[in-house]
Amino acid sequence: MNGNRSPHARRVPAAGQSLLGVRTVAGQVLLLQVVVAVLLIAAALTALLLQASHDSGQNARNRSLAAAAAMAGSPGMAEDLTGPDPTRALQPVVAGATETAGVDFMTITSPTGLRYADTEPRLIGTRTPGVERATEGEAFTEIFEGAPSDAARAFVPVTDDDGQVVGLVGAGVRIVTVGDSVERQLPVLLGSGAVALALATASAALVSRRLRRQTHGIGPAEMTRMYEHHNAVLHAVREGVLIVDPDGRLALVNDEAQRLLGLSEDAVDRKVSELGLRPGLAALLASERAVSDEVHLVGDRLVSVSTRPTAPYGGNAGNVATLRDTTELRRLSGTARRARERLTILYDAGARIGTTLDVRETAEELSRAVVPRFADFVTVELLDSVIRGDEPSGAVAQMRRAAVSGVRPDHPFQPVGDVIRFAAPGTPMQRALEEVRAVVEPDLAAASGWRAQDPEGAAAALEYGIHSLVVAPLQSGEAVLGLVAFWRGTGTQPFEEDELSFAEELAARAAVAIDNARRFSREHAMAETLQRSLLPHVMPRHTALDVAYRYLPSHARVGGDWFDVIPLPGARVALVVGDVVGHGLQAAATMGRLRTAVHNFSTLDLPPDELLTRLDELVSRIDQDEPGGGAGDGITGATCLYAVYDPVSGTVATARAGHPSPALVLPDGTVRFLDVPVTPPLGLGGLPVETAETVLPEGSRLVLFTDGLVEHRGHDIDEGLQTLSRTLGALAGRTPEETCEAVVQAMPSGDRRDDIALLVARTGRLDPSRVAEWEVPRDPASVRTVRSACMRRLEAWGLEEVGFTTELVLSELLTNAIRYGSAPVRVRMLYERSLVCEVSDGSSTSPHLRRAAATDEGGRGLFLVAQLTSRWGTRYTPTGKVIWAELALGGTEPAAW
Repeated sequence: MNGNRSPHARRVPAAGQSLLGVRTVAGQVLLLQVVVAVLLIAAALTALLLQASHDSGQNARNRSLAAAAAMAGSPGMAEDLTGPDPTRALQPVVAGATETAGVDFMTITSPTGLRYADTEPRLIGTRTPGVERATEGEAFTEIFEGAPSDAARAFVPVTDDDGQVVGLVGAGVRIVTVGDSVERQLPVLLGSGAVALALATASAALVSRRLRRQTHGIGPAEMTRMYEHHNAVLHAVREGVLIVDPDGRLALVNDEAQRLLGLSEDAVDRKVSELGLRPGLAALLASERAVSDEVHLVGDRLVSVSTRPTAPYGGNAGNVATLRDTTELRRLSGTARRARERLTILYDAGARIGTTLDVRETAEELSRAVVPRFADFVTVELLDSVIRGDEPSGAVAQMRRAAVSGVRPDHPFQPVGDVIRFAAPGTPMQRALEEVRAVVEPDLAAASGWRAQDPEGAAAALEYGIHSLVVAPLQSGEAVLGLVAFWRGTGTQPFEEDELSFAEELAARAAVAIDNARRFSREHAMAETLQRSLLPHVMPRHTALDVAYRYLPSHARVGGDWFDVIPLPGARVALVVGDVVGHGLQAAATMGRLRTAVHNFSTLDLPPDELLTRLDELVSRIDQDEPGGGAGDGITGATCLYAVYDPVSGTVATARAGHPSPALVLPDGTVRFLDVPVTPPLGLGGLPVETAETVLPEGSRLVLFTDGLVEHRGHDIDEGLQTLSRTLGALAGRTPEETCEAVVQAMPSGDRRDDIALLVARTGRLDPSRVAEWEVPRDPASVRTVRSACMRRLEAWGLEEVGFTTELVLSELLTNAIRYGSAPVRVRMLYERSLVCEVSDGSSTSPHLRRAAATDEGGRGLFLVAQLTSRWGTRYTPTGKVIWAELALGGTEPAAW
């Protein structure tokens, strides 16, 4: 919570807290009123008591005088005083008269003050002091203090018929009696005072309560501070403030409002309509309309006016208006608005330029980014080497126009593709290239250098309405890539010097995008060249398969997909499709390494599962040798499918490592995907690779592909497989070439982010009449019998010219198998494009070619075989091995299939 209490926050006394302890204006007023009431009531009580005491004393004196006068004027008083025994005559009279007259004592004395009779008999005969004035014939009253008691007394002289004073009569009321009278009045006075105090306190509490509501419980220091702050803010702030009451009269105005509106000192309490303001402004100030920053002209100033009603915020009904001088702000806001527009254009240009990594398209994006917000037309010229993707080189005075954009299509500028020369000295383009900065030409009609470079083109541009130019170099590092020119025509203001920084910033950003596109184009071309050099250029011809393929690189970057068709001994063919995760040179180089490895392993005539196992080990070893030791920087992630088709048996043996299964299209149009056990991608290992064998009817089509064909952004791989299956099913009877074309057309196109490798092979069978096979007993004498049978088959095939060579080769291979191998021993001859002789036995021991010494009896058989055949080799089978030799047939026609 905020530790600073708002001065308007209301104070509420805590429970049990004395009301007099509240340090608020209302509390202090209440305390002051109570204190004043107490003092006034005390003073009134004191005055009443004094008045009562005075009245009681005066009454006592009056009663004393009246009693004394009555007694002195009673009949026979003079005679009794002058009689022989005044005491006897007067004492009874005094005793009865005291009670009757309502006095405390009465005495009758001689003219000298000697008591003849007294209320107190013991005092008879004593002298009364202080009665000299009565002796002289003057009646008087006084407050006597002395013996026998303090009292209010009166003495009246008694005269005879001659007017001589013959005695004195005195009467009095004791002071104690007077005090008793006042005390009897005291409860009434105190009760009246208490009632008065209660009434005063209640009225003060009511006044304090209303004052507390109106002052929100603030204290006097806060009220003083609020008043001081009010004056300081009201008159020191540089914003005009005025309040208008509901009658349209000016209730308050500060110094700034007086200055802005030109008001006089006596403007307060006058109607707003009488202040000499413009009617619109006066009507706004007198109305109840709430506005924000409504601008009005006051003299030569632009004043921004905001009005709000005061009633909702705790004040009385009326309006409060605030005024600000926006004359200078308007000029500054225009500059700020232009700067904001420039920043917006730069932001938009940054988002729109460089989205395709294509040099020409990037130049087009630059030309479109600022039309029409900054320029009416934009032209972009680039060096030819930059357009090709090479390093910037060549004379910068000659460039090729790469893009033109404008508010109208019928521009007067040279079209895209034209060579633009900047040979004339002093032109804005030449200056921009020499100084490597943006140059402005506000008036092209007066620019002699620009007009001299191309008089006809300049005249056409001026006639069209082009009048102003800013040209900026496109520079990356120290190299100039090109130029960008901004043109303005009729209806727009000429370029100014302060717009050069914007043009340079835009050109700098565009140059980065163009250089990135140039570098990408160069890398893409290099990667594409490398990849195409690593892919097969010509498919080898095979009598067992009719093969067609398609390779489609991604739209963004070259990837690592590859395919291959590898001839194998025994008329067999290996079909390979692989994919390396990633794009660019690294992926292309990795693809080349794996393709070469597959070729090398295939020369060993390995089964598909063993070949992929060795390929997986190779990839793992390569990853270990890469920097980082296999920590993720290698080539892990490659997939491969390896299939071997044997046209003699019609079987295909397939194994895959992380790759999609091939599709099989039967002659009747039925489509299914081969059930090939899947293992992890190459380099991950951990699971054995398995081979699946499938017998294919003659005329079937085997479709191998990479995942780029069936996987597409926005489409699930299952949807892609279903689409592929439907497409292949509708292509019954089509050739592999037609199948490839139809599949590529049917699959989703668009922004292709992965390469596509597609391989379609139509299978055939080798004519059984072109295959000859014999089982050979393990007897050296059987060699001659088999050799004779082979010669007869060669004669049937019309291959007598190779009979001697074949006979010699078979003799050597059979002799070795019988001597060093194990049963069963078999011989097979295949007549395809060449003549293949195969000798198999149950032993896994492979013969090796060596050079025999001059004295050795053996060791020359394989040497003769190698010299007489085009190639030879060994392949292993689950039951042993096969040693094969291939003899070229020259111009002999291949067997039909």
